[in-house]
Amino acid sequence: MEDVKKILVLTNMTRASRKTIHYGVSLAKKYGSELYVLHVIYHAFGTDLKGWGLPLPAIDETYKKIVKEETEALDKVIALEQEKGLSIKKLLKEGDPVKETLKVIDGEHIDLMIMSSHSEWRLEHLLFGRNADLMIRTMPCSILLVKEEPGKAEY
Repeated sequence: MEDVKKILVLTNMTRASRKTIHYGVSLAKKYGSELYVLHVIYHAFGTDLKGWGLPLPAIDETYKKIVKEETEALDKVIALEQEKGLSIKKLLKEGDPVKETLKVIDGEHIDLMIMSSHSEWRLEHLLFGRNADLMIRTMPCSILLVKEEPGKAEY
């Protein structure tokens, strides 16, 4: 794995994705790789929430709360690893997760992508989408899938 110079970790800002970050940190340290952590903000109903007839403001507020809490947790993990000398670049994008991930992989010349393979809870599925199968089929780099049961975080 000496040819793995750049590692991208996908996070969906849930507690279950923390184990995925742990794998990225471990591999980056072991192989002296650059580490990127990416979260793509995905709007399940688009940015125009009018006309759906659903209580979408509550969903939007729940999403914002989850992202805020998990961003703070992620920032703590990154700061801790940076204090130990590991270079981590945090990326926050908005849009279609597959398209945005492809842009990062191409733009940063990523060699290995690490993502969670866990089954989302229904709310996570609604808020973050279900793109694992599409990601696996379309990514131009190697992929490491991390099995994690929802609610059992590494950090």
